[in-house]
Amino acid sequence: MHDPCSDDTVEVPPVLAPSAAESPRAWTSLVKVDLGALTHAGKVRSNNEDHFLAARFGRSLLTLRTNLPAGAVPDRFDDVGYVLVVADGVGGSSAGEVASSLAIAAGINLTLKAPKWNMVMSAEEVREHLEKMPHRFRQIDQILTERARSDAALAGMSTTFTGTYSIGADLFLYHVGDSRAYLFRHDRLLQLTRDHTTAQALADAGWIAPEEVATHRLRHVLTRSLGGRGGNVEVEIQHSQLTDGDRLLLCTDGLTEMVPDARIAEVLGRTEPSQEACGALVDLALEAGGKDNVTVVLARYSIPDPPHQEPAGDGRAA
Repeated sequence: MHDPCSDDTVEVPPVLAPSAAESPRAWTSLVKVDLGALTHAGKVRSNNEDHFLAARFGRSLLTLRTNLPAGAVPDRFDDVGYVLVVADGVGGSSAGEVASSLAIAAGINLTLKAPKWNMVMSAEEVREHLEKMPHRFRQIDQILTERARSDAALAGMSTTFTGTYSIGADLFLYHVGDSRAYLFRHDRLLQLTRDHTTAQALADAGWIAPEEVATHRLRHVLTRSLGGRGGNVEVEIQHSQLTDGDRLLLCTDGLTEMVPDARIAEVLGRTEPSQEACGALVDLALEAGGKDNVTVVLARYSIPDPPHQEPAGDGRAA
């Protein structure tokens, strides 16, 4: 017979600390993003090998029925983030179009299948995200490589890829090729990416002057791209912080070849909505000759002051 006064160990459920029991603040959902995007084949080429994507993603909770005390859990909770991508395909016939489209689609579909989404950007989560993304891009590169091997018409296809992933004020940038990302802050235009071209490599090595890159005959020869690398692609990855009022521009070289940075900054300095600004930038490229496909994706961020404490949760998808 069991003696209730014996020394048997009894497991007691842990008591949640007050901070763990409190409802988290859905601060990321308070970040507002004015998005615009536009693409044009240009005046010379008959087809458009550029593709773009602007997407909103998140995790959410909507309380449907409960007898918990009012305020014990939120009626609705949303963590929200944004993905922006531009890709400029390379290859004969329709191969470039396939490469740029497939790279973006593969990236999104691989993410949707991932068991964990980083929705809480603690220092540990940032480190984990930076560590896992090179593998993700090797997967994308392998998908493009295998697709080209299976179809002779797509042999040699590849694409640039410039994308961002933002949660609250945290911004992650992924870049390969010569499409670009710019940040417009306090009336200054900052180029966030570095072109992966032979001309830029020559300048980096000191063989030509930096000012020669823009007109060098090898400025369009890519040293890095997605596709044809057999999963050995190197992708530039950055992490930084956005501030209230920032404008983030992603574009293909159909814009930067035709329009100098000063004119781009002039457009971004105006207060027009992002979609109107995209139209103005594309018009400038066409007026200058429109020698290539041109694609622009533009986001303006309205970011409130963050809460004093980080939101609770581990960022795992349901």
